[in-house]
Amino acid sequence: MKTILLIGKNGQVGWELQRSLLPLGRVIALDRTQLDLTQPDAIRKTLREIAPDIIVNAAGYTTVDKAEDEPELAMQINATAPGILAEESKRIHALLVHYSTDYVFDGTQSTPYVEEDEARPVNLYGKSKLAGEKAIHASGCRHLILRASWIYSARGTNFVLTMLKLARQRSELVVVDDQIGSPSSAQALAKSTAELLGCFTDDAQSGLYHFSASGYVSRFAFAQAIIEVAKNFVGQASGWATVCATTTENYPYPLPAARPLNATTSKAKLKRVFGVALPPWQLQLRKALGEISVIRS
Repeated sequence: MKTILLIGKNGQVGWELQRSLLPLGRVIALDRTQLDLTQPDAIRKTLREIAPDIIVNAAGYTTVDKAEDEPELAMQINATAPGILAEESKRIHALLVHYSTDYVFDGTQSTPYVEEDEARPVNLYGKSKLAGEKAIHASGCRHLILRASWIYSARGTNFVLTMLKLARQRSELVVVDDQIGSPSSAQALAKSTAELLGCFTDDAQSGLYHFSASGYVSRFAFAQAIIEVAKNFVGQASGWATVCATTTENYPYPLPAARPLNATTSKAKLKRVFGVALPPWQLQLRKALGEISVIRS
């Protein structure tokens, strides 16, 4: 039986991975109190003691705006720590699974990005995640770097939960319509990660993959969809906010960190190598909202 070390068990994806990974082997799941990714010696000690066959790093510094004020901490968690995990993975011949982001791109391209396109992040968060990717690749370890997009779940802080809350508190929501991406539920990401690991049989499959929902949507249209699906679940059509569109440039609440406008990515490589494709974002949203207690009250 393989031993799988899951790092970041209480995060959005980590929480779902605890269930999804169980059929694959013995899962040892750690949170930040059990493994602090800002402590290099602790990382090395933990990996050498457990000696896992597979390491799944679902931990990360994910607060995009706050990263602008905490660059050193973001770099420690998103770049330095993955590099150490990769070095130790190579030492013990383990497979490292690491989640990255479509925010490594500047968003100026008019077509979906492929893995070979140049990464030019426009914010500190994206820069830290790109540095982590490079450190893993440079280590020479067996790895799967999975670039996800617009992650949400029933836990934590995310766009879906924010829209659900504000849509019941306000009469109007202003959302940008020029930021495009592939919203992905943590549950779908975790399930597909387990599917990938079940398919990983050849070191030639090691590498970087775009890993998010099928299809693309704007933030504005996604917010509209969230509210429409929620209405159906609660059986109440009234009392919800109207969603109004604006541009990132004219957004009335400027954010510290810039966002890429076109964050669309091609998942053709994932399908070609593994035969895996995540469900369309619409299906993921309906499934996720069915499990979010906020809309059942």
